[in-house]
Amino acid sequence: MKILISNDDGFRAEGIVALYNALKTIADVEVVAPEHNNSAKSNALTLHTPLYVHRADNGFRYVNGTPADCVHIALTGLLGYRPDLVVSGINNGANMGDDTVYSGTVGAAMEGYLFGIPSMAVSQIEKGWAHVDAAAETVKTIVQQMKAAAMLDPKPWLLNVNIPNLPLAHIQPAKLCRLGRRHSAEPVITQVDPRGQTMYWIGNAGAAMDDSVGTDFHAASHGHVVVTPLKVDLTHHEQLVQWSDAFGRLNVGALT
Repeated sequence: MKILISNDDGFRAEGIVALYNALKTIADVEVVAPEHNNSAKSNALTLHTPLYVHRADNGFRYVNGTPADCVHIALTGLLGYRPDLVVSGINNGANMGDDTVYSGTVGAAMEGYLFGIPSMAVSQIEKGWAHVDAAAETVKTIVQQMKAAAMLDPKPWLLNVNIPNLPLAHIQPAKLCRLGRRHSAEPVITQVDPRGQTMYWIGNAGAAMDDSVGTDFHAASHGHVVVTPLKVDLTHHEQLVQWSDAFGRLNVGALT
C-alpha cells in the first residue's frame, strides 16, 4: 500500500509528523506538504508564481505553495507513481460544517479525489495537539480496516474525519454524520498599523448553528470519531426544475 500525506499546517507540524509515524508502519508513505501554514486556502492552486520542492532534514518534501499545490505536484510528476490513498492532516483544530468550504486540509484531500484517488482529510477537534498520537493511531486503524475490506479500490471517495483530543481508550466509535452549519463569522477585527493605515483581520468562525443529532458537531461533542463523506458536485439538483421555470420567463439572450 502506498500513501501520500499532505496537510495545511506545514511540513513540521506535530499532526503530520504523528500521522507519518503511524502510517509508515503499515504502508510506503511519502510526505509532500506546504513550507508554511496554509490554513483556509481551500482548493487554491498557484498559477502565476513558480513552485519549488525541497527535502527537509526529516525526509519530508515541502513546497512553497498551497496544500492543493502539494498534492497536485505530487500526483502529476513528483512521485512517479499513483498512490493508493491520499491522507491530509492531522489538522490543528476541527474542520466541520461550513469549515470544509475553506479548509486547506480538505482542499488537499479533494485534490487527490479529483485525480481519482480515495482521499481523506483528518483533523483534531480541539487545537493544541493534545493526544495527537492517539488521533494518528485512530487513522491507522481506519486505514487498516479499509484495506482489509477492499475499500481502497480504484473508485475514488472523499471523507472528512474529525477526531476528539482524547486518549485512545476514551475515543468513542466512529459515527457517519452529515455536515452541520455555523452561524456567520464574527466581525472583522480592525487595527491601525505604525504608519497609521487601517488593517483588517478576518474574524473567528461562527458558533455552531445546526448541531442537531446526526450532524458532525453533535457527534464530536459526545467524543466520537466523526466521518462525513463529501462530494464536489455543487449543482443544486433540487432547484434545477425551479430555475428552469424561472428562466423560461426570462429572455436572457436579450440581456447580452
